[in-house]
Amino acid sequence: MNVVCLDMEGVLVPEIWIAFSEASGIPELRRTTRDEPDYDKLMRWRLGILKEHGLGLREIQAVIAKIDPLPGAREFLDELRTLTQVLILSDTFEEFARPLMKKLGWPALLCNSLEVAEDGTITGYRMRCQQSKLSTVKALQSVGCETIASGDSYNDLAMIRASKAGFLFRSTDQIRKDYPDLPAYEEFSDLLNAIRAAL
Repeated sequence: MNVVCLDMEGVLVPEIWIAFSEASGIPELRRTTRDEPDYDKLMRWRLGILKEHGLGLREIQAVIAKIDPLPGAREFLDELRTLTQVLILSDTFEEFARPLMKKLGWPALLCNSLEVAEDGTITGYRMRCQQSKLSTVKALQSVGCETIASGDSYNDLAMIRASKAGFLFRSTDQIRKDYPDLPAYEEFSDLLNAIRAAL
């Protein structure tokens, strides 16, 4: 049995933190896993900036409510799900992802969760497990599934490498340059064809 494992932000929906950076006027929050491979370091830095500016979950959710999936993402997912099982693996948080999953037709999602105080201050976060994307791919393989993976960032590379087929999608010039052996696509139609060929 095949399971396609997809990253969410940058692949199916715009980067949430970039959208929030633009809405809040805080350019430092544009930094994502495309720029910083150490997720814990990135999140601690983000939470520090939010605290400094007195911003919390409500403000972020207000921005997320206005975010739509990338053009063609819903159609891509709908078509892909007629071919095989699809699982979205993301380092985002349940509290961020729910409205986006609704707009994508409720695909299966595994992600993390936030620790939020009563006043809406984000005080911390809980990772679902260590190296969540790679751990999930290995777990799927351990129960007889073959995985095909695609993502755009440093934190997607391990699951892409561990899968029987893996692809970069709308990644950065630097990541494509550093990993020239990984097929890289920019259009959903090309990614769909590559996945179909790997099934």
